[in-house]
Amino acid sequence: MAGARAGGGWAAIGYSWRKAREAGGILPLWRAMRSRNACKTCAVGMGGQKGGMVNEVGSFPELCKKSLQAMAADMQPGIPGDFWHRYPIARMRQLTPRELESAGRLTRPVLYRRETGRYEPVSWDEALGLVASTLRATPADETFWYFSGRSSNEAGFLLQLFARLYGTNNVNNCSYYCHQASGAGLTSSVGTGTATVVLEDLDKTDLVILVGANPASNHPRLIESLRRVRARGGDVVVVNPLREPGLERFKVPSHPWSLLFGSEIASWFVQPDIGGDLALLTAISKRVVELDAHDAGFLAMHCNGWQEYADSLEAHAWEDLIACSGVAMADIDRIARRYADSDSTIFSWAMGITHHAHGVKNVQALANLALLRGMVGKPGAGLMPIRGHSNVQGMGSVGVTPTLKKAVFDALEDRLDVQLPTSPGLDTMACMEASDAGHMRLGVCLGGNLYGSNPDADFAASALRNLDLTVYLSTTLNTGHAWGTGAQSLILPVLARDEEPEPTTQESMFNYVRMSDGGPARLEGPRSEVQVIAELARRVLGVQGPVDFESLEHTRSIRQVIGAVIPGWEAMSAMDTTREEFQIGGRTLHQPRFPTEDGRARLFAHAVPDSRSLEPGETRLMTVRSEGQFNTVVYEEEDLYRGVSSRDVILMHPRDMDAAGVKAGDRVAVHGPAGSLYPVRVTRFERLKPGNSAMYFPEANKLVSRTVDPTSRTPAFKGAIVRVEAMDQPSA
Repeated sequence: MAGARAGGGWAAIGYSWRKAREAGGILPLWRAMRSRNACKTCAVGMGGQKGGMVNEVGSFPELCKKSLQAMAADMQPGIPGDFWHRYPIARMRQLTPRELESAGRLTRPVLYRRETGRYEPVSWDEALGLVASTLRATPADETFWYFSGRSSNEAGFLLQLFARLYGTNNVNNCSYYCHQASGAGLTSSVGTGTATVVLEDLDKTDLVILVGANPASNHPRLIESLRRVRARGGDVVVVNPLREPGLERFKVPSHPWSLLFGSEIASWFVQPDIGGDLALLTAISKRVVELDAHDAGFLAMHCNGWQEYADSLEAHAWEDLIACSGVAMADIDRIARRYADSDSTIFSWAMGITHHAHGVKNVQALANLALLRGMVGKPGAGLMPIRGHSNVQGMGSVGVTPTLKKAVFDALEDRLDVQLPTSPGLDTMACMEASDAGHMRLGVCLGGNLYGSNPDADFAASALRNLDLTVYLSTTLNTGHAWGTGAQSLILPVLARDEEPEPTTQESMFNYVRMSDGGPARLEGPRSEVQVIAELARRVLGVQGPVDFESLEHTRSIRQVIGAVIPGWEAMSAMDTTREEFQIGGRTLHQPRFPTEDGRARLFAHAVPDSRSLEPGETRLMTVRSEGQFNTVVYEEEDLYRGVSSRDVILMHPRDMDAAGVKAGDRVAVHGPAGSLYPVRVTRFERLKPGNSAMYFPEANKLVSRTVDPTSRTPAFKGAIVRVEAMDQPSA
């Protein structure tokens, strides 16, 4: 399969027409996309009260394949009634992620019992009764509560409140497996754990340094902002071990000239080895200081740790930085000089930075580089993590974390007149490890795919298998429902965002809170997440419990509480009256005043990780997503941009293929720290830096160990050393 010569374009338009037919026609899909609901996919955000396909600055049409894929999935018919009879759990486990997703919408609660080996439909009363009785019989700290970023702020806030009143702080969200390192790193450096810029800043910058991210596939609407940077004479420097085709050239469908002729996105690429980011960022900083391009006045007035950082830069030997990064001195010098010439630079990154055992240090190194020239604290410049799920940032904001911020903890106790638990809560990996050790009995998952998101897939299945009961609130099936089963597993079908009976809210990666109107349910059976959570809370805590969960069954009441207890969210209290969406206060840094104890930012000096030499047949591996998927959800088997027709592949540079003694199309076994995968097909991919390879997430999770960053507890999905072993090839 040949790769696309450019991302987007007529192929994307044709795909949109096909999706429209699948969803019941162009008009129904258009109406759904234009409804006043926030986009269901990435955290760039669009929709809400300004109307579907409109962003916060009023731009229209803001649309991409990811938006269409998610909407079309929600417009599927229900899962056929005989599905559960035809597919016992053993057969469900043979289905691919795409086959499970496209089986249809969940419409009835279904219960899996290990002794029957299959899911069977049950009534809502039986389902909720089972969850409530199991919770009442289970010590609170033997339960965990996992939240996907696709849910609403209201559902997330309500469920974490229920969990804490039930008695546990084992409350965590999917960011622990993606951008928790960004939050921890940014907070330590500049005092806020989110983007320091707003969307409009991308129209004021002259340089974007994009590190470890592939927005062409994963955040396509961000490409239009990057196109405009290039159109007005700015540069986009892409740092990635893999030259992504969609970042070389993209045909933006909403821009006629770009659609016809294509737009160059990357000014140039810098290709470090996987795991070489910290060395590269340190090297760029060292070169900037050598060029005397750092802002000494800004550093003295607004930063702590500058002298220690300067001393560490001087102590780093160039030969070590070059060897550990895998980047030549000429490339380091080029990017440093371009940065030195910039008036306003935005640093942007995704999981190529955070998915490492030193992910927090990577983020701090990015912040160091930005602070070095005063690129935080003014318009058109700053730090911009590219987050995944449409409301993953909101989940963290409204308290879906093991430890509540003191201001939130105190406000909740005071506002609701309750006593919250103070015992330490466990993060996502800690909950999984406790389950594996037999210390957990019940897990509640608000959306998402906890099994599919975990490294070491065999461990993940084993850990969840130890539970007495797993509870999933879901719209469609995924591999977690097949492999993440306890002695009993219950799936509760819930409404999609644009089907909710009452408005809900979502927070974008730019700290912008949207309100979604909801709409009519497409199918009978699914219930509102908020209604399900409130009903469970009443059954477990009682109607005379510490909080009136009957009142909190209405999202307006939840917003009143959120506005009163979450700093920066005061506008939430009036949102139902004003319908005004808002920017969260205290996070956007357009002035050099930092939300830290002393109002100053901080620079961090770090040692650079050693680069391990590779034996013949070994490569460094990064798990990646395809153009046809969104997080763990796989919509299409093929990866259009990279020219890959299936997902059971390892992308290798020709030099590494020769070293391993394999050729394109060969079946191989890939051995990683946690396990092996076979048969895997070798795909020749010259766009990779030699010594590095790529395989698709979540399938390749079987290879990845449970090594985590010690600060953020985010697993190192990237940087594992794997060995490629030739297998006997089928005879012709």
